[in-house]
Amino acid sequence: MLDVNDKAPEFNLKDMDGIAYNLSSLLKESKVILYFYPKDNTSGCTAEACSLRDGQSELKKQGYRIVGISPDGAASHKKFIEKYSLPFLLLSDEDHSVSESYGTWGLKKLYGREYMGMLRKTFIINQDGVVTHIFNKVDTKNHFEQISKELSR
Repeated sequence: MLDVNDKAPEFNLKDMDGIAYNLSSLLKESKVILYFYPKDNTSGCTAEACSLRDGQSELKKQGYRIVGISPDGAASHKKFIEKYSLPFLLLSDEDHSVSESYGTWGLKKLYGREYMGMLRKTFIINQDGVVTHIFNKVDTKNHFEQISKELSR
């Protein structure tokens, strides 16, 4: 299980246009807010994305780049980005290998049914690739505020 002060696992995933991104190259430009979410265009994931969208310029001023990861494919990401004017990367982890390396692929329960799926978590990663904060309980509607409050401590 990934913890604070651990080195963040490297990844290589594609965005909606098929462009590959890896953590190392992203960290050359800025610190990274890496958020894992279950599914595009669902109520909780939309609330979370819109909260981050609304706070994106403030986070950018503080040297952070927002990157979202879900098991959805490129076409789904493209629609989600366009529908909600999301100004950040959404990457596809369709085989959930990256999610597994971050400990965000796990057992979920819904209406008494158990299944494997994406656990909603956010990692703040400094430019050395070290995890400085982990949000295991994401407040979807206020996630930007949740992150800002923690970063200002």
